[in-house]
Amino acid sequence: MKVADMHCDTILKIYQSHLDGHYQGLRENDFQIDRQKLLAGDYLVQNFAIYVDLETAKNPYQTAKEMIACYQEELSLNQDWLRPVTTVAEILDNQQQGFISSMLTMEEGAPLQGEISKLEEFYQAGVRMLTLTWNFKNEIGYPNAIYADEAEQIVTLEQAGLTKAGFGIVERMAELGMIVDVSHGSDQLVKDVLATTKGPFVASHSNGRQVKNHYRNLPDDLIKAIANRGGVIGMNYYEKFLRAADDQTHLLTKLVEHISYLKNVGGIDCVGLGSDFDGIRLNSDLKDASYLPQLALKLSQAGYSDGEIEKVFSKNVLRLYQDVLK
Repeated sequence: MKVADMHCDTILKIYQSHLDGHYQGLRENDFQIDRQKLLAGDYLVQNFAIYVDLETAKNPYQTAKEMIACYQEELSLNQDWLRPVTTVAEILDNQQQGFISSMLTMEEGAPLQGEISKLEEFYQAGVRMLTLTWNFKNEIGYPNAIYADEAEQIVTLEQAGLTKAGFGIVERMAELGMIVDVSHGSDQLVKDVLATTKGPFVASHSNGRQVKNHYRNLPDDLIKAIANRGGVIGMNYYEKFLRAADDQTHLLTKLVEHISYLKNVGGIDCVGLGSDFDGIRLNSDLKDASYLPQLALKLSQAGYSDGEIEKVFSKNVLRLYQDVLK
């Protein structure tokens, strides 16, 4: 079952390995994603995010450029099995030729510094999806994290969403054919994106708040709104977003529970995958990218048809990419 994964942080791990002097690359590493793990998982396309930590990066713009250079170097070293893409046609062409596809994305909009010219610069560098915020306010908008209590639950309905600059950036993204990603964003930010755009967008790595009450998960009204727009919500594999601390249910079982919940609320067409691999702690239930066939089996055992599993694993994401990317 071919996999289209909307989010991972593997490039950050590789970039950090360079800085630490213990380089590990995409071909082989101790992380959750490398060549053999992707092959074992039957991957069609992996989105690789450029994530800049605002607590440590002195110059987020420059750090993002360095990370893109790291990504480009990895592509050069692995062109015998991995090829970059910006369209669905390229993904399908790579599949026919036996290559896995790689799409460049960005998580945390701060490197743009609120400037449309920098958005266009990153677009020219190949970035095709932008997660507007991480867990800190930036020039684009506000995240849910700043409205959450110590139990990681939303504590106020009085939220800010997109900034004035953020509205302009989202509008320009639509013109460019760049995918808006609202994961991490405040509930109000998602509502602002809905009000500002006409086309589909994604929450690349978020789950259902009714299943696990966590600020990073989406409430029912936003699940429905994203689904009605033709958007896709990528299931995040992080156990804190899937189950309570005292819940020992197998992680794959909880993941199926979230998938089923989103299917019931928004329909099967709104569900995708967004692992957050290499940005989440290791769990032996779902250790790395090679474990995806086990998720397909779990879904089959839960009564999902092959067609439904294909939608969750890749077809829904490819449809959205076809609708948005130019």
